[in-house]
Amino acid sequence: MNLATENWQSIRETSTRRIAKWRQDFPILSTEVNGKPLVYLDNGATTQKPKTVIDAERAYYEEYNANVHRGVHTLSQRATDAYEGAREKVRKFINAPSSDEIIFVRGTTEAINLVAHAFGRSQIGRGDEIIVSTMEHHSNIVPWQMLCQETGAILRVVPINDAGEFLFDEFEKLIGPRTKLVGIVHVSNALGSVNPIKRIVDLAHSKNIPVLVDGAQAVAHLKVDVRALDCDFYAFSGHKIFAPTGTGVLYGKRAILERMPPYQGGGDMIRSVSFSKTEYNVIPYKFEAGTPNIAGGICLGVALDYVTSIGMDEIASHEHELLEYATNAIKKIPGVRLIGTAKEKGGILSFIIDGIHPHDIGTILDHQGVAIRAGHHCAMPVMERFCVAATARASFAFYNSFADIDTLIDGIHKVKEILG
Repeated sequence: MNLATENWQSIRETSTRRIAKWRQDFPILSTEVNGKPLVYLDNGATTQKPKTVIDAERAYYEEYNANVHRGVHTLSQRATDAYEGAREKVRKFINAPSSDEIIFVRGTTEAINLVAHAFGRSQIGRGDEIIVSTMEHHSNIVPWQMLCQETGAILRVVPINDAGEFLFDEFEKLIGPRTKLVGIVHVSNALGSVNPIKRIVDLAHSKNIPVLVDGAQAVAHLKVDVRALDCDFYAFSGHKIFAPTGTGVLYGKRAILERMPPYQGGGDMIRSVSFSKTEYNVIPYKFEAGTPNIAGGICLGVALDYVTSIGMDEIASHEHELLEYATNAIKKIPGVRLIGTAKEKGGILSFIIDGIHPHDIGTILDHQGVAIRAGHHCAMPVMERFCVAATARASFAFYNSFADIDTLIDGIHKVKEILG
């Protein structure tokens, strides 16, 4: 559907009716900031939480707070059932073959570090190569740089074009006999670009190279099917899909996980311990040392239930409408330049205003009740590629409305009026 030729008023009315109930599920959306109704457009940094998730965390601590797994008392068994039930919900949500392939972590950053340490240290050596792209978040750059410094491996970088799109032809040139891993973002947090993950995986696998996908900005906005993608690892954070902070998931193919050594040592990742030898637990517990974020894990499952009840196709459709509407509106403002204009984009709008620092944009918008992100977005190589120090970034979720976009646009005009 080419929304530029559609009747926006009709689309807007339908959208308003569609999201009215969704917005009521998020208590924070009824608050005010600086005397103005909150317009929350910082979902790329973290999403707001529905009441079902907030209530689930309270219920855990009020009704069955206990440690999981080896406890035999009722509260421990109940907590274990809920926690492991959440693991199964994750499996189903991303269509993984087995819940044993779902590792609970603190977020995407820890998931990638886990792979860098446990897979990287055992499989990557001097002269081997790791491929990433220019648009990666620092979390998918720094762990590999650390591994390269430790092992003598080499980091190769796929460039992007002026629209912020992955250059597949350049990727083909970079893959070689020493390539041991490809680490690629699904949706860029700084540009919104959606990468051709399946095509990337297919090429890498044709040369027996495993692929890790950073799905932090994708999982709340696109339908993710790890079996269809055939990726070897997929990482995402709970707080970007309406769950609490400090939660996340690493999916890994069973055969690879079973060969990987543990990431950390301690409780729950062991089968038996003596001073002469330790036998490690089976997956996924081999990678889950210590008491986990039990309440967070349970609430991640509740968040996925909530998203599933709406439907990923419904979410993607609404966010696509918001993105097109916002893009068309912002392009009409003189002196505003979009950073990231890929043909395939998620709900992220990064922009700069001539002569005005993004932090000043963010500050003035905040006075209008509009929350955006301003800075390098932990993607400094992207900023360097586009010769900017920082951008202002509005990022959408399904609870955002066309009225939110209008307020953003009005706020940008206000910024220009004050500082332009």
